[in-house]
Amino acid sequence: MAGIVESIPNFSEGRDPAVIEQLKHALTATQGVALLDRHRDVDHHRCVLTMAGSVESIEAAAFAVVAKAAELIDLKHHAGQHPRLGACDVLPFVPLSGSTMEQCVRLAHRVGARIGRELRIPVFLYEEACERPFRKRLEQIRKGGLEFLMKRMATDRAWAPDFGPAEPHPAAGVIAVGARHPLVAFNVVLQTQDLSIARDIARRVRASNGGLPALKAIGLELKSQGLVQVSMNLTDYHQTPVHVAFEAVKRAAALKGVAVVKSELVGLIPQEALAQTKGHDLQVDALTHTQTLEHRLEQCGLG
Repeated sequence: MAGIVESIPNFSEGRDPAVIEQLKHALTATQGVALLDRHRDVDHHRCVLTMAGSVESIEAAAFAVVAKAAELIDLKHHAGQHPRLGACDVLPFVPLSGSTMEQCVRLAHRVGARIGRELRIPVFLYEEACERPFRKRLEQIRKGGLEFLMKRMATDRAWAPDFGPAEPHPAAGVIAVGARHPLVAFNVVLQTQDLSIARDIARRVRASNGGLPALKAIGLELKSQGLVQVSMNLTDYHQTPVHVAFEAVKRAAALKGVAVVKSELVGLIPQEALAQTKGHDLQVDALTHTQTLEHRLEQCGLG
């Protein structure tokens, strides 16, 4: 099957299974869309759904699930460790077999315009879909959280949303819609409750502070476990493979006298990125080919 696009919407809900089930149903109700993976985190108060399908089916499913999130999730009653701006916080489109980045950029623009027009949620385009370099990266939009973004929207014309109203939706906030290449989301959990240690390690390893190339990282608290973690996005695993990022965090933690408890994959991993980890101990439970993007696509008849 040609023209397959992946989308990985992130939602500000990780604690209510009933809400997550309704989000899944809104997504899969569109013919031609397959749910490849679901990841939820109670401490982050966040869930990530991975779907794939044709350009047309993904376009319909993406709007439907954002609308359902706006209906079910109220940010005024949300408190979680992970940075967030909206009910559906991030909506990326990723070109897979037979599709192109240009198609995903146009898809992001169409879905973003409809979200802004029909749901009245401000939309900020990011990565390849963005035409403003100063706010191309997601962390540039998220800087300071929703409160700081609201101030920029109110006082700086350069921070007007790409689509939708000039003020955040009262319940659903704002949304970042983008087009990007595949990435690997990977967390390393540390044997400490000291959040400053995780934050310091994140600063040391991330690319923006002179660390590893194509690596984004933040330190987060896991209150339910009495631990902290370094949460990472490897935006180009050819430049920085997963095991290289893991070892960098492990070394930095050891210098502070802190051990690694475990690591975890968020969502799916490309087969090539998994192959790079062969022979390396990542302290992760059962990371196998069943967690690869290619395997899940084949299972759903999209491979």
